[in-house]
Amino acid sequence: MLTFVKRQILIGGVLRFLRSLSAGGVVLGTIFFAASLTPTLIPRTFLLQGALSGACFAIGYAIGVGWRWLWRYMQLPEPRGGMERGLKIVILGLCLILAVTFLGRTTEWQNSIHALMEMEPVGSAHPIEISLIAVLTFVALVLLGRLFLLVIRLVSQGADRLMPPRVSRVIGFAVGIALFWSIANGLLVRYALYLADSSFATFDALFEPDQERPTSPLKTGSAASLLAWEELGRTGRRFVSSGPDVEKIAAVTGKPALEPIRVYASLRAGDTAGARAKRALDELKRVGGFERSVLVVITPTGTGWVDPAAIDTAEYLHHGDIASVALQYSYLSSPLSLLVEPDYGMEAAQALFAEVYAYWSSLPREHRPKLYLHGLSLGALNSERSTDVFEILGDPIDGALWSGPPFASRIWRQVTQARNAGSPAWLPEFRNGATFRFMNQNGPTVSTQTPWGRMRIVYLQYASDAITFFDYRDLYRRPDWMNAPRGPDVSPHLQWFPIVTMLQLAVDMAVANGTPMGYGHVFAPEHYLTAWLAVTDPPGWAPEDIDRLAQYLAERSR
Repeated sequence: MLTFVKRQILIGGVLRFLRSLSAGGVVLGTIFFAASLTPTLIPRTFLLQGALSGACFAIGYAIGVGWRWLWRYMQLPEPRGGMERGLKIVILGLCLILAVTFLGRTTEWQNSIHALMEMEPVGSAHPIEISLIAVLTFVALVLLGRLFLLVIRLVSQGADRLMPPRVSRVIGFAVGIALFWSIANGLLVRYALYLADSSFATFDALFEPDQERPTSPLKTGSAASLLAWEELGRTGRRFVSSGPDVEKIAAVTGKPALEPIRVYASLRAGDTAGARAKRALDELKRVGGFERSVLVVITPTGTGWVDPAAIDTAEYLHHGDIASVALQYSYLSSPLSLLVEPDYGMEAAQALFAEVYAYWSSLPREHRPKLYLHGLSLGALNSERSTDVFEILGDPIDGALWSGPPFASRIWRQVTQARNAGSPAWLPEFRNGATFRFMNQNGPTVSTQTPWGRMRIVYLQYASDAITFFDYRDLYRRPDWMNAPRGPDVSPHLQWFPIVTMLQLAVDMAVANGTPMGYGHVFAPEHYLTAWLAVTDPPGWAPEDIDRLAQYLAERSR
């Protein structure tokens, strides 16, 4: 009996909730829901798709409710009685047909991305599961919205005793916004960031059982090092202990080689970015980094990770006659840092470059290495910001390789917007290609015979990388990279929808590292090889030797 009563209460509550929904809101919500099912840049799981579609439905519903309120506020005519009920039934029927039609195509749309990324096709995109998750997400967000309206109503009713009704409503709305924003930003976001940073910091301190302290005095963390092995952190220890050694490089290239130099200073190396940068410079001088032919200043990703596909490749190309130095500035992942704290890490990047450049520029030009910058993702953004080009015009660096530049990268955006007419936004050509060049899976758009200027800057980017091509302005305008011709890894079924596309790309950005290598935000070593060749122009490499190295790197990474 008790179970029957509970069931009846639950059914009654569901029916009351359904009757309370706005028909106009359901219409626009369904349109948003259907649009969210279309493909963007990255394949989505049914769990992620369901949450995204439910959120889009809720946003569309809220806009529809707002439009209905405005219609009534303007006292425009509305259907009444039987006409209203009949119209609701017709509208809900059409909404159901639209939703089912789009759900039926989700498998085809997801497989259009899978095919381009050389992934196995999915047998089903699980439309039923998507629908259930979307409904739960929608209900949760609607209840949250109604809680917000309740707060506004309570504040307004309290203010009615002291001031006119319209003024009290404005006050209620302002208080509601301030309250919810404070909770969301001040409590939830900041506390979540604190927990994430603490957990990543704890994880970073863990020791891997298969990593032993290096014995070579050339290695950071060795007994001779100025930086202790324990304070390098997980990412630092992995960086300095991985990569090809002198024997491996010589075996692969068939030529004499040197032991590559890698220096890393973690957040534990000093209380300030300046202090950590000084220690990194001292270590770099100790191991003879400035006596090599090439020196690369690396700005790592948010977690402090350095992509081995990038640095290993450069070490093979230069037969180990290369030094690299990196400075950690965060434990947070790049997409998280990029969305909430895009300036995070700029101070560290500037401090390291300032220390290295000051010493490098004091050396005789004929007895110093070529100096390059490198960064991936958030590292590329902060590497861009590490120096002001006007400050080094008298003695410029030799170049930079920035891979997966985020949408917030100022120089990248300026160059892309000023691209030559007719070149696509996903792989621009800039002027005569003397300073800036762009590359993707298929190499550069500029001929390798085109002469470079004094400084060589290459952006390595994939058209399917949402971290590069996300833009808040996608909320209201179609991005240029969607125009024909499209990138080789972008689905032909991709369409732009106001609001929805921006939300889709935000989700794509969060999972951009989940693609196969060579797509999304996962850069393949053979593509790095092409980029480093253009940037550093290493001598003594025949085309057939480059092809053999590219094949070796590709096979090793798969």
